[in-house]
Amino acid sequence: MILSPPVLALQAGAAASSGFLLYALRWAAPVVRRWDPASGSRAQLRLERRALLVGVLVRTALAVQLASLALFVHASDALAPMFTGAMCAAGTLSASRYGWPALAVQVAATVVAGAWLAIDRADGLAPDQPLVRVKHALLPAVAIPVVAGAALQAAHFLALRPEIITSCCGSLFGREGRGGWAGLAWLPPRAAGALLVAVPGAAALAALALRRTGRGARAVAALSALAGPAAAAGVIAWLSPYVYEAPGHRCPFCLLQPEQGWVGYPLHAAVLVGCVAGVAVGVLQPFRRVPSLAGPLPALQRRLAGAAALAWIALLAGAAALVAASGLRA
Repeated sequence: MILSPPVLALQAGAAASSGFLLYALRWAAPVVRRWDPASGSRAQLRLERRALLVGVLVRTALAVQLASLALFVHASDALAPMFTGAMCAAGTLSASRYGWPALAVQVAATVVAGAWLAIDRADGLAPDQPLVRVKHALLPAVAIPVVAGAALQAAHFLALRPEIITSCCGSLFGREGRGGWAGLAWLPPRAAGALLVAVPGAAALAALALRRTGRGARAVAALSALAGPAAAAGVIAWLSPYVYEAPGHRCPFCLLQPEQGWVGYPLHAAVLVGCVAGVAVGVLQPFRRVPSLAGPLPALQRRLAGAAALAWIALLAGAAALVAASGLRA
């Protein structure tokens, strides 16, 4: 294991998050089975105190998870010079068999965390807290990817050795590469560019329409969920060559490096925020039927839709600016 400050911070955060969530799981079933806000019994008061504690622990754990994804990618990029053959985070992630699975699970955990936090926020908007049972019933769905991501991350960092010879991003995202990454990298550029513009653009329009009319939450969620993979394909196969001004260089992780002005961070952040906020809009839709949430919930959905629309528009504007500034011409 390589003991660098980012790695130590990630491991400490993952251990704390996992511990908090595992403790919270202990109280999930009792709250789901026995929660009765109309009761003034000692058992109900004890459950209310535990539910309050669980809420604080879960919110803290999921906030750490949201930050951990960015730090994991940053740490992978920072460790790249230690491995022969690595040029960016892609090489570090390839240095063990756990790297890419850890990244995939971390992304999934972040989206799930955002959805749970949206439900938690909605629950706090009503005086009777009508979603307490729902939140606790969903805790296993939140805890499993977060804990699994922490385990894969630990396995990845424990497996890293300076003597490892790994693959560079050119081999992963080149014509000779194998697997899904190579397939994305060599999509027809115009088709990938069309995906990058069309699907996030449609998600932004749907989110703006919801802000105006209050309708279309499921469309916002579905389009935002699709916009993430579409944006990834577009960034890899179409946008990256414009940034590098090299048609054969299609790595999304080299965009995070200072030579490229760190442009990958705002681009990837926009994709993540758009996905999380857009999916959360749809996750909240079934709870509009709850009487005490009929007033405040639509306002929360509009705010989330606004955040999703802003993120997708920022992605499209950033991509357009990068293409316009590039010396590469199609």
